[in-house]
Amino acid sequence: MITIDGNYGEGGGQILRTALALSALTQQQFTLENIRAKREKAGLKPQHLAAVTAAKKLCEATTEGAELGSQKLVFHPGEIHSKRINIDIGTAGATTLVIQALMLPALFADKTTNITITGGTDVKMAPSAQYIQEVFIPQIKKYSESITFKLTKRGYYPAGGGEINLKIKPRFPFKEKTLQDIRAKLAEAPKIRLTEQGKLLTIRGVSHASANLQELRVAERQGHAAQSYLAKQYLCPISIRNEYSQTPSTGTGITLWAVFSKKQDDIDEQNPIIIGSDALGEKGIPAENIGESCAQKLHTFIQTGTALDTHLADMLIPFLPLVSGSIIKPAELTQHTLTNIYVTEKFFGKCLNVDEKTKTIQSV
Repeated sequence: MITIDGNYGEGGGQILRTALALSALTQQQFTLENIRAKREKAGLKPQHLAAVTAAKKLCEATTEGAELGSQKLVFHPGEIHSKRINIDIGTAGATTLVIQALMLPALFADKTTNITITGGTDVKMAPSAQYIQEVFIPQIKKYSESITFKLTKRGYYPAGGGEINLKIKPRFPFKEKTLQDIRAKLAEAPKIRLTEQGKLLTIRGVSHASANLQELRVAERQGHAAQSYLAKQYLCPISIRNEYSQTPSTGTGITLWAVFSKKQDDIDEQNPIIIGSDALGEKGIPAENIGESCAQKLHTFIQTGTALDTHLADMLIPFLPLVSGSIIKPAELTQHTLTNIYVTEKFFGKCLNVDEKTKTIQSV
């Protein structure tokens, strides 16, 4: 039984989601204590409980302590059997965070897994739906026959009501449990190698808002401000589309991503270099400010010269050990990243070499 301290490092829900993913993948039991102990309201919240429920369904697990407010969870995984999973968080809890507990094990399951999650699609402290689709999934789709991501309905805080659909067809199915056996199974699989940017090809984005803000042209104003800022910094093509949706709650946001190439003008499908940023609208803050702040954030990441932003680095940590020789160089070694390494090595042992001087993380 693996014991994990939920108070380690940044002490948030990422510890739970990574533990669930790796437990389902390796079929190792774990106990998570002090869940979210550093947060104002400690313990499991609806979106965390939704992740537990989803992972439980995926691998037919049994649990102890899977209830709202619980600060201790015991998870006993069974075998993964591909299926259709429907999860309703019941709040505006982040659907994109629940995905993090499912993507890794589903990617190496025996057959296709279909996942539908209802809740918030664009909420605070979580990657936006477009970020998952345009920045994260391109990095891991090389391990699949196909990954289909659909944003069916957009959902903002507080009502949520958004819906995402995810269909994952594995390319490398396996039932191996130890890292050595997994690596042997994936010996011919592509490595993750993200260390340098290359040439900036284009910047794209989506500026979105609830339909009741269309008369105020909120999406257009956000997008225009972002484009104006970026056009002063870069000569590449910039394309930001505007989008409105009928949503239960009023909301707005923008996601931007920059695409690079180290092969002249061709994107490397095995290791695409895509840096992203997103921002949510806030009451009392002009749409122009939101768009520009998102563009500034993207610009800051680009200026570091590294091949991935800090948020993507966090998400890729559990994938790195699976293929020996994988390496990333994030813009910064954040507390979130180091915490995810802690959880990953609870399941695999010492498997990642962190060089703080060069800011590289490599599977060993």
